[in-house]
Amino acid sequence: MLAAFNSSLDAIDARSRELLRRVEPSRLYERPSATERLYAVASVGESILRSAAAVEQTFLGITRRLWDDPFEWTLPEKLSSPELITQYLDEVNQTRLEGMSFLTSDAELSREMPSPEQLRTIFEILLDTVSRAEHYQGRAAAILDILEPTQSFRR
Repeated sequence: MLAAFNSSLDAIDARSRELLRRVEPSRLYERPSATERLYAVASVGESILRSAAAVEQTFLGITRRLWDDPFEWTLPEKLSSPELITQYLDEVNQTRLEGMSFLTSDAELSREMPSPEQLRTIFEILLDTVSRAEHYQGRAAAILDILEPTQSFRR
């Protein structure tokens, strides 16, 4: 199971980088107009950042018991370009790799630990993380499809 989680998290990182590569830098934080969308949305950049932040929050929580949402240091004003977002993705990936190295066997996935609201198994925490990160990536891909249909992102 650890290998499956690691593979899923690798794929999430790769998709974020691909989405970032496909979006025009000038449209990174553009939000679709009301006529282009059916519901309130963020931008491609914000969605990529929220996906990475979910991973970062989990691995800082697992390794350091720091469950704070990385919202403050992932603001569009701070990470204003594809290059800065790529640097952030590099940091998140390193944090994840260090965190995964703490988990030495699948048996550790059943260990409970305090998460932000309650005790949960590491398995539950990682499953939730993959789900949230993929959800935000789906949003980013949908927004990219609205803004730049020719740059459509398919899994």
